[in-house]
Amino acid sequence: MKKHFGLTLATAVATSAALLLSACSSGSDPTAANSPTTSQDNSKRTITLWLVGADTNDDLRGYLTTTFKQKTGATLKIEEQTWGDIVTKLTTSLPDANNTPDVTELGNTQAPTFTNVGAFADVSDLYEELGGDKLLPSFVEVGSVDGKKYALPYYFGSRYMFARADVWKEAGVNQPTTLEEFNTAVKQITAKNPRDIKNFSGFFLGGQDWRNGISWIFANGGDLAKKENGQWVSTLSDANTLKGLAQLQDIYRSASKAPADAKDATPWLYINDTDEILDEAGKPAGKTSLAAATIMAPGWAHWSIGDLKEKDGKPVREWNDKKFSAFVLPGNDGKPAPVFAGGSNIGISAKSQNQDLARELLKIIFSADYQQMLGKSGLGPANSDYVSSLGDDVFAKALIDSASNSKLTPAAPGWAAVEAKQVLEEFFGKIRDASDLAALAKEYDATITPMLNLK
Repeated sequence: MKKHFGLTLATAVATSAALLLSACSSGSDPTAANSPTTSQDNSKRTITLWLVGADTNDDLRGYLTTTFKQKTGATLKIEEQTWGDIVTKLTTSLPDANNTPDVTELGNTQAPTFTNVGAFADVSDLYEELGGDKLLPSFVEVGSVDGKKYALPYYFGSRYMFARADVWKEAGVNQPTTLEEFNTAVKQITAKNPRDIKNFSGFFLGGQDWRNGISWIFANGGDLAKKENGQWVSTLSDANTLKGLAQLQDIYRSASKAPADAKDATPWLYINDTDEILDEAGKPAGKTSLAAATIMAPGWAHWSIGDLKEKDGKPVREWNDKKFSAFVLPGNDGKPAPVFAGGSNIGISAKSQNQDLARELLKIIFSADYQQMLGKSGLGPANSDYVSSLGDDVFAKALIDSASNSKLTPAAPGWAAVEAKQVLEEFFGKIRDASDLAALAKEYDATITPMLNLK
């Protein structure tokens, strides 16, 4: 998933993981007191749910708090955290029974760091009731250790392409059906630049945008890491990975004028006719105008793409089929190219003193009603039975098709440390100007491999 974190977490994650291991594995079994909540007075009890970012909207939050109260008699307190510091906060809070959230969302790529040190309660006995094999397999995998289930899928959000259909038409380029065709198309559009726009990108891909860039690695049969003889090793210098990196280098040099330090945040600013850059406080910090024919972003980005309109006194984006299009990145085999599966997992803190109520909350979250509400809100439901709730428009189709061949980052215990230190951002930022990609990849393999095995 998701974003980068504060602190020097290569050290912090390793140190805190050790603390988590000792703190979370000591004491009595926290799941022992799983008595039915309906048989006791819970009116004075409160549990805390941490949600990260604003993806879980107010309607979803209202449903959870109201339904939880009706079902258990207890109060659900929802606290919103930020992606920037969620790992740091979980690292310090999960081992502390007095300050831990009872249930927490976390990025799917962050899950292995915490599940491998016993930070979450074992919910294997609930697995079938909560959806079983219908739950997203790759998300279940990163939340499991030795076959036991600790952090289950919350929602998925796959990535696909958003394009200026009008600019593609003006450039005389058709929608591609293979990855090679896509690579060629965006280079042609850049060269033709039909509207003579300064610093125009046929495909806007940030220099440090590894979350979108790894699709070219996956599509060529490469990967970021693999497990050998019980240890994780970085595989940036593997032959298939290098094929994808070479294609990316060509795109960086011939199709993208995105800044060398740009990541995967808000690329839609450059595909709208005009847009406004907001700072971290949500205040205007600058303006942009059309500068790209194509971007790659999570499906929910479509709410930020379109003609600027006003609704109920507020500015909104209205999709215009004549101006914009959405399609999956095509692969080399007639299928969608493998893309990074964004999204979240959710788990019960092993140190929660409200294990019974926390388990009741999971039952609500994985209920048919809530799963369908997630889909109607544009978030991919964890349970495949309810994917139809996403709808049947172009966005739902692209989301479902792209997710059908999506991949996660390696389920290595130290992956959060790799993200925290922004090692891949650093590596990808050097691809454009690298004179020897293989040597650069080997250099970063040597850096990443020991980090992958941190516990």
